[in-house]
Amino acid sequence: MTDFPPLNALIFAALGVLAFLAAFAIAVKLAPFDVWKHVVEERNVSAAIVAAAVALALGWIIAATMH
Repeated sequence: MTDFPPLNALIFAALGVLAFLAAFAIAVKLAPFDVWKHVVEERNVSAAIVAAAVALALGWIIAATMH
């Protein structure tokens, strides 16, 4: 990349965040239910736990690939 390590860190962080957002948006679209409605409107704790688990898993996968 560049000879300036902080710039490299910022670039990879931005790429990781963009990859995470894209993957999470795809996961929400593939869910067999409306995640936002279940979590916010119906206050469904189990749906929130599933969404959080997906978010954590995606974050770990992206962090591992960028490490």
